[in-house]
Amino acid sequence: MLPGRDRRVRGGHPWVYSNEIHMTPEAKGLAAGTVTRLRRADGKPLGVGTFNAQALIAYRQFSPRAETVVDGNLIAERLMRALALRERLFAEPYYRLVHGEADGLPGLIVDRFADAFVVQIGTAGIETLVDDVIAALNERLGARTVVLRNDGPFRRLESLDAYVRAVTGEIHEPVEVIEGGLRFPADLMAGQKTGWYFDQRASRAFVAPLAAGGAMLDVYCYTGAFALASAAAGADAVLGVDSSREALTLARRAADWNGVGAGIEFERGDAFRKLAELAGEKRRFRVVAADPPSFVRSRGELKSGLRGYRKLAHLASHLVENGGFLFIASCSHNVPGDAFASEVALGITRAGRAARIIRAAGAGPDHPVHPFLAETAYLKSLVLQID
Repeated sequence: MLPGRDRRVRGGHPWVYSNEIHMTPEAKGLAAGTVTRLRRADGKPLGVGTFNAQALIAYRQFSPRAETVVDGNLIAERLMRALALRERLFAEPYYRLVHGEADGLPGLIVDRFADAFVVQIGTAGIETLVDDVIAALNERLGARTVVLRNDGPFRRLESLDAYVRAVTGEIHEPVEVIEGGLRFPADLMAGQKTGWYFDQRASRAFVAPLAAGGAMLDVYCYTGAFALASAAAGADAVLGVDSSREALTLARRAADWNGVGAGIEFERGDAFRKLAELAGEKRRFRVVAADPPSFVRSRGELKSGLRGYRKLAHLASHLVENGGFLFIASCSHNVPGDAFASEVALGITRAGRAARIIRAAGAGPDHPVHPFLAETAYLKSLVLQID
């Protein structure tokens, strides 16, 4: 590393940026994803990790112990450690199994759907170790299906190609995911992200009972998880809105599977336009849930993205009945939690409503947070009671 630039990594941060590293010709010549030992300017070891000279985050730490061997045995050991935690947390095998740096596997995401697994690889380092990841899932967890969902824009940051393919077994239709006693179809090959959003599980469980005895609106409903949970919890009528025809097809299938199809209506459309339309019709709901895709994909989009959350809260709060509830979330790690909460409050106030926060939360415990890496705490959500 360059002189004086090693303080963060010595303190436990798992990333080193390219401008903190002495980029010698030898370093620049290393293949992307090479396992390498990090050293201070005086030669003392700082740890072992993977290196990509082409990326802004050039080094990702696997261990502060330079003698650690990064190989299939380490991958399997950390995967099993992650499994032990999830089995302590959940009774059923539906969860995020690996959450990157927080589980000691930087750049790796694995979601579990019983004996089917979806793997997302975000770094060149994990890309070089992918065979070890697949072997561990097959041999240690008895995977029937393993899908590599490597089609996200994040891969461009590491100069990685985009692709989706099943590498274990075959998959020709959505698999089942069980949450809160409800069954949902999840499209592992073409659905959003990995096909399901495990990160909002606890929020769905909290929000659903609030809708009992009233109407519920779920915008950005995707495959209907908030909507179905609310219907099952006793909502009188539920409306789900999403722009994806494919997602709504799965949502309707889930409603039929769970015997709540008669109480739920799904509509395809733009969320902002639909919120304005419903306000014009003087519609009111006991609960409005708004869980949008990221409005802020880079720091340069922060200002406009925050305005988006303000507008969303403004439109949604018009539709909440007096004493009802608004659930609103941001899934962008570029959005500070305090800024998100401030914009939501401003949007509600400008709608002429008053509110109190009754719950502020992040992702569930299967999405652990690395204590020195704020990016792993990407999800922010609020439940507010509206007057």
